Amino acid sequence: MHLIHLPQTAQQAHVVYQWFIEHANDWATTLVLVEQSQTPTARELRQNPELCLIYDEQGLWLAVNGMKMQPDWVGELPRLYRAGIRNELLARACMVTSTARIIDATAGLGHDALLLAWLGANVTLVERHPILAALLMDAKIQAARHTDERLQQALARMSVVFAKSEAYLIDSAIQNETDVVYLDPMFPKAPTEKKQPLVKKEMQILQYLLSMSRSDDSVIDWGDALLPLAMNVANRVIVKRPRHANPLAGIEPAHRWLGDACRFDGYFQHHASDSTAKQDVVL
Repeated sequence: MHLIHLPQTAQQAHVVYQWFIEHANDWATTLVLVEQSQTPTARELRQNPELCLIYDEQGLWLAVNGMKMQPDWVGELPRLYRAGIRNELLARACMVTSTARIIDATAGLGHDALLLAWLGANVTLVERHPILAALLMDAKIQAARHTDERLQQALARMSVVFAKSEAYLIDSAIQNETDVVYLDPMFPKAPTEKKQPLVKKEMQILQYLLSMSRSDDSVIDWGDALLPLAMNVANRVIVKRPRHANPLAGIEPAHRWLGDACRFDGYFQHHASDSTAKQDVVL
C-alpha cells in the first residue's frame, strides 16, 4: 500500500509511517512511502484504484476505487455553530453536560464525537482499525491549526484511542469511569433506500476497508456484540440507527429519540429505565 506525500509533507508522512510500525506493523510491512510533486488527481485515482493513503497540505486521506475521504472536522464548524443541547437529538440522548464522560466505541470519522465534545462532554474515540485511527489522529492535528477558540476547547476534551472496542469497554467497566457509551455501528444499506452520494461514497470506502481480509480485526462488525458489553460499562447506552431499522442485536431499547432519517435508541441501567421505558420521542 502506498503512502503518497508531497515534498512539503514528507515529515508528516514519515510520522504516520512510524506510527504504523509501532502500532500496526502488519500494515506497515506493506506500506511504501512515495513522493509526488502534487496531490493525485481524481483521474489518477481512478486509473490506480488500489487502496492508498495520501498526505498533502490538507492532511491525511484514504483513497480507494477512485474515491478519497478524510474526517473533515473543520468542515463541521457550520453545523457546530448551530448546535445546541436542545436542538441536537444526539446531545439530548446522551444527556451532555460539562462533566459527562462518553465513550464513542465506534468512532468512524469522529463527527458525532466532535459534536458531543463541542457541547461540553469529554469524549474518548475508540477505533479498532489502524487506518481509521490514523485518520482520526490526523484530523485532530489539522483541526488544532484552526483559530476558533471553541473548537480548540472541544479538541482538548477529545482523545483518540487505537484499540478493540470490546477490550476497551471491558477495561472501562473495571475502572467505572464512564457515564455514556455511544454506538454508531455500520448498517447495511437497504435496496430501496434513496441514494445519497456523499454517504454512499464514504460507506463504500469504509466497507471496502473493513472487509479486507488482512486479519480477523478487519471483518465488518455490525455492532451486535458491543451492546451487551456497553450495557455493563455505563448506566446509559445510546445507539444510532436508521429510523426504521431493527434494534441493535434484537434488544429493544427503553427509549427512542426519533429524527427524520435516523433515531437514537437508549438503554438504561438501574433505575434509569423505570421512568422512561418504551417511550418514543419525535423531534
